[in-house]
Amino acid sequence: MAKGRFRRRYPKREVGPFFRINEQIRTPEIRLVGDNLEELSKIIGEELESGEVYQTRQVVSWTDRVNLDLVEISPNAKPPVCKLTDYKKFLYEKKRKQKELKAKAVKTILKEIRFGPNTDDHDFDFKTRHAKGFLEDSNKVKAYVHFYGRSIVFKDRGRDLLARFIKELEEYGAPESPPKMEGKRMIVIMVPGKKKKKEPKE
Repeated sequence: MAKGRFRRRYPKREVGPFFRINEQIRTPEIRLVGDNLEELSKIIGEELESGEVYQTRQVVSWTDRVNLDLVEISPNAKPPVCKLTDYKKFLYEKKRKQKELKAKAVKTILKEIRFGPNTDDHDFDFKTRHAKGFLEDSNKVKAYVHFYGRSIVFKDRGRDLLARFIKELEEYGAPESPPKMEGKRMIVIMVPGKKKKKEPKE
């Protein structure tokens, strides 16, 4: 086998999704798909239809004539779904689409705000303002009341404080679930929501 041909049929495997191509596809039959089959039919001299089942060996024999690779895109289908395409371009398009999806995805950061069972109004207001800013920036907020030593007996204070905290932030987000105890902490996680528009004053 020629050196150049060997490189085309078995390109260097890169980190990431791997797709079997050409002779690596071991099933006797494959389902061929693609929007280039009409053009390839003219080169091969045989009418190809998207979605039809073909002998794998036969389709692989066409790859040299059309200078493309047979790429297995759905290995779990019966028979596996393949297409005739340029393998390097195929991988490039896959990576490009993944990058676009990641770019569109909003990264949510979890911000923490800590209270004590005896938090005064000034400290509460200060931390609540920070929480509003975090939620406006599309971040989650994990607020918790930490109970030191015997202060664990003041669970009701912690619950009331977090209920007040949730009430103050209702225009900016909502709790994932009601406040709950985890060890010596009573925790609530707020997720960002659409800020309500204030009605104009008459």
